[in-house]
Amino acid sequence: MESYSSAQTQSWLSWFLKGVLIVGFLVLAARLYELQVVKGSYFRMLSEGNRIRRIEINAPRGNILGRGGEVLVGNREVSKLVVFDPEIGFENDLIFEWVRDYGLGEQFAHVSGYLGEFRSDEVDKVNPKCPNKGPRKLGKKTGRSGLEEMYECTLSGKDGEELVEVDSGGNKIRTLGKRNPVPGGDIKTTIHFGLQKKVAELFSETKGAVIVTDANGEVLAMYSSPSYDPNMLIKSGNSEKITEILENEDSPLFNRVIGGAYHPGSVFKPIVAVAALEEEIIDESYTYDDPGIITINSLYGEFSYSNWYFTQYQGKEGKITLTRALTRSTDTFFYKLGELLGIDALNSWANKFGLEDPTGIDIPGEIAGLVPSPLWKEKVRGEPWFLGNTYHMSIGQGDIALTPIGVNQAISAIASNGFYCQPSLVMTEETGSSKLKAQSSKCLDLGISQKTIDLVKEGMVGACSPGGTGFTFFDFSQKTNISVACKTGTAETDEKGKTHAWFSAFAPYDSPEIVATILVERGGEGAYVAGPIAREIFDYWFGEAQSTND
Repeated sequence: MESYSSAQTQSWLSWFLKGVLIVGFLVLAARLYELQVVKGSYFRMLSEGNRIRRIEINAPRGNILGRGGEVLVGNREVSKLVVFDPEIGFENDLIFEWVRDYGLGEQFAHVSGYLGEFRSDEVDKVNPKCPNKGPRKLGKKTGRSGLEEMYECTLSGKDGEELVEVDSGGNKIRTLGKRNPVPGGDIKTTIHFGLQKKVAELFSETKGAVIVTDANGEVLAMYSSPSYDPNMLIKSGNSEKITEILENEDSPLFNRVIGGAYHPGSVFKPIVAVAALEEEIIDESYTYDDPGIITINSLYGEFSYSNWYFTQYQGKEGKITLTRALTRSTDTFFYKLGELLGIDALNSWANKFGLEDPTGIDIPGEIAGLVPSPLWKEKVRGEPWFLGNTYHMSIGQGDIALTPIGVNQAISAIASNGFYCQPSLVMTEETGSSKLKAQSSKCLDLGISQKTIDLVKEGMVGACSPGGTGFTFFDFSQKTNISVACKTGTAETDEKGKTHAWFSAFAPYDSPEIVATILVERGGEGAYVAGPIAREIFDYWFGEAQSTND
């Protein structure tokens, strides 16, 4: 027989369980009410969103054009199949997008630059130079080096988007809306299409650099060798070829024109000549009797400094003037000029010609030259400055190291009668529906007298005339009725028996159309190695290029 206390316990449990069930039903009802009534519209939107796909439409980058309107870098339209559901495998929407096309390939690579994906530290950040382009996105590409990087804000466009409704199987039902991409703006460069190709062809098997400008600093051609094909860096599946480029010991990605510093050798002598005349250390009547070799006795021993003509042929130039010394590139004459000038004045004039600063050309990666001084030597080498250091610097040897573009612009300042012009690559750039003219090259009057300019030009014209060192141009004036002014250079390196071959020239000498500087890295003598390349450039410019322009 059930006791009273047992019945009471069962009654309490019964009511407890009923209460739990009632509370459970109330919680469930409240949750259903929240999902269907309170948050019903929210979940309805999520459901709708699951059926909508956003397809990004990439914007084409602007074209990079030559000075004649030729497309140097453009775009190719390629088709792309959109996969809405990779697991199911539906591939049922064909779209088109743009891929960068470097038509000149390696012939224009160091000027154009290339495209590379944003790094992790760049993603989701806005370019402060063009915030209107929005945050950077993972997997998207941006300009790396060259014009692609410098003019990224102009060349890059703004991507569009298409909203597509799909069914549960991923099949496209309809397009709900579309925002068209905004293409990037074009830039028109100063590059002469034909000359650029010609220069690249001449240097295809040679390690070095070429820079050709007009007298106002506009770059007509620029080439660094070895080069690379930018198309290889943007194609998928090219990892092995990209690795080859990156690991190549000749550094094909390195722009030697603006980033390489080399001993200039005798192409530095025109600057020394200007300094001596402007400081009134010498004048047009000054003569020097070349001994072939100069010997200095010091506390540290006996040191000899010879002229190239004496070293190679045991010859002496005899009594010569400044113009003859430039024509013959007489080292002993310039040793004496350096001694008369002193290192401080020599440094000052090298700096006036911008040789210790970047030129300011409108592509990234440019370095400054090194113009050594007593202070520099004491700080870096822990040694005092000697007369021998001045001798070496006076002929472009020792510690002095300059970029090919730096040398070219210094020679250009002489060519343009004492006006130093900042080099430039872009003439105009598009912004929206308008074209903006790029900032004109800045030209600075160095304050050099016309008399000094005329004397130095006379010596450089002599260098490209019979009896000078630039023998590849001896018949140029006769064939074209155009006089060329030039300076050869053969610079010793830290590798015994290896010399850098230099050649700088401009023409016509009295009103230059082009100024060119050629460097063949560890190539030999300037007259024999760089000189023939210069001659082909000038033959092309005053021959084929002129007829094409006409």
